[in-house]
Amino acid sequence: MRFGLDVAQQRVPFDEVVARTQLAEDLGFDGAWGFDHFQPMYGDGPGECYEGLTTLAALASATSRIRLGLMIMGVTYRHPSLFANQALTIDHASHGRFEMSLGAAWFEPEHRALGMRFPSTRDRFDLLEDTLEIVTRLMTGERVSYSGKQASIEDAQMRPLPVQQPHPPIWIGGTGPKRLIPIAAKWADVWHAFGTPKSLAETKALLERLAEENGRDPASITKAGSLSISEPIDTVKRHVEKWRDAGYGYVVCGWPEEGRARVEEVAAQVLPEFAE
Repeated sequence: MRFGLDVAQQRVPFDEVVARTQLAEDLGFDGAWGFDHFQPMYGDGPGECYEGLTTLAALASATSRIRLGLMIMGVTYRHPSLFANQALTIDHASHGRFEMSLGAAWFEPEHRALGMRFPSTRDRFDLLEDTLEIVTRLMTGERVSYSGKQASIEDAQMRPLPVQQPHPPIWIGGTGPKRLIPIAAKWADVWHAFGTPKSLAETKALLERLAEENGRDPASITKAGSLSISEPIDTVKRHVEKWRDAGYGYVVCGWPEEGRARVEEVAAQVLPEFAE
């Protein structure tokens, strides 16, 4: 089992985001995760909130081992070719530690508040598919033309090639059976979903069946869940066991209200027992 830590880059100073990430690295977590939003999503009133990809670029220089990602990047926020170049840059800045997550986006109030277009559900999933095509093709370093339903490029080329070949690992987040899971079955190196092993059992089975239909080994897609670490240690361990026994290989631990002392406790008592 691999463990990530949500470093929660909202309502805290930027130096605290860096400190949390360095703490996660020092304690042996596999990944540090932020989020892809421009306003605080929880709590009352205004507060600090740092753009996700530029945050990762800064964290790449402040760390040396831990892998870095956002949970989950919305395709509505950036044109696919812009995102491809940002992803290449962070992949090089981190010397190959970037986790490339993508989802169809969902938080309409933020889009409206900031003047961003919020397409229909169908159009957002079309854009997700276009983004996956454009980003992975541009990362070949070849000249690419692509005409999609929502995004297109013409005779485009990006260099350098990514450090991670053929591209950084693709995370797809969500549970929608009609569009999201078929996309994950085709593209995902890692599928992430919120829920419990029991509540996600049917969705996971659908993912694995569709992966086989796409000619993929279902085991090649790592399944990832989320975990609260604010509960008693024995309870945290039981939850990790359930994820592991259900075939999940990664859990993202939420930053606890109890703070870094709680993170240290989990790292000392849980990670050694379950870490790969």
